[in-house]
Amino acid sequence: MLGVCIALVPPLGGQSSRDDSQREEAGRRLEGEAIIALADAALAGKTVPADFGVDWQNEFLKARRGTFIPFTISIDAARFSRPAALVYVRAVRRQPPPPPFRGERTPPARLRRDAPAGDGFAVDAIFPVDLAVEPGQVARVRRGFTLTAGEYDVFVVVRERIEAGTPAPPRASVLKQALEVPDYGASGLTTSSVIVADRLDVLAAPLGPEELAERPYVIGQNDITPAIDRKFRKNEELIVVFLVYNPFVTTERQFDLQVEYHFFRRGGAAGQGPSVPPPQEPRARDGERYFNHTDPQRFNPGVLGGGFDPTAGQPVLAGQGVPLAGFEDGDYRLAIRVVDLLAGTSVVRDVIFSVGS
Repeated sequence: MLGVCIALVPPLGGQSSRDDSQREEAGRRLEGEAIIALADAALAGKTVPADFGVDWQNEFLKARRGTFIPFTISIDAARFSRPAALVYVRAVRRQPPPPPFRGERTPPARLRRDAPAGDGFAVDAIFPVDLAVEPGQVARVRRGFTLTAGEYDVFVVVRERIEAGTPAPPRASVLKQALEVPDYGASGLTTSSVIVADRLDVLAAPLGPEELAERPYVIGQNDITPAIDRKFRKNEELIVVFLVYNPFVTTERQFDLQVEYHFFRRGGAAGQGPSVPPPQEPRARDGERYFNHTDPQRFNPGVLGGGFDPTAGQPVLAGQGVPLAGFEDGDYRLAIRVVDLLAGTSVVRDVIFSVGS
């Protein structure tokens, strides 16, 4: 069994305090060993517990090195004896297979958002969480890690933290998630994932590194709360947020982007609806009809300011909030078209969502 080193600062006091500290340290070490053993079993293809539901969602953003992956795990906490859990995250590159691990593993206290992991597993981190249980007995944990481009299997182990002396063993669940991480190191116009958000708040000041570790959806001073699903009511708003990378920039530091938002109704008659977009814009697919669009957005030095420099690594933050009161019940596709007006290139990103009464 691989050991887990978790540093503890012993409290001041006599022998009793030291004994309590040693017992606490031993208990945490056993917790760590148990949760890592579950990940080892899942990696080996063995049967692992599924005592409660665990769901995963993630996004992809360009990092200084590699791709940053903020993620949310949703936990069914109805059967937890208290709102506390230990979470372990392991990412394994599919090809080539990871080398055998040798020696002592010391998991970091938090996942990092600024650099890929070193030797061993691509991501290998364990951290305790206090669960904020929402209506419906669901708790959400958000963190992030950085990977280089490629295909990975991510193993997430969530283990209940119980009070000492509790007779029943702690419940646990293991989730395996496949990831295909894009390569943002290549040149040419591209975007991050399109984040569908429940809300977007602007912070008064940037967060520090410790706060960012637990709030991975903060971009600059923009605090994004990702939506858990793509089902909306007519009294809600569809909010999308994304980053645009690598626009063409002239020697005079000029650039010019246009972002368009086109909505298509799914499940209707094939072809275009009454408001047909020009031929160069996204076209309806089979089983769709054109529904609506918003006014295009422009991003250039005149809008963002002369100090904004994409060549220095500054991405363009784009987004739109669309009230859904005028949408009929049904399924929709939002086609977001980003046009580089200087280079004559474009990319399209799709968001599938539904509207109900």
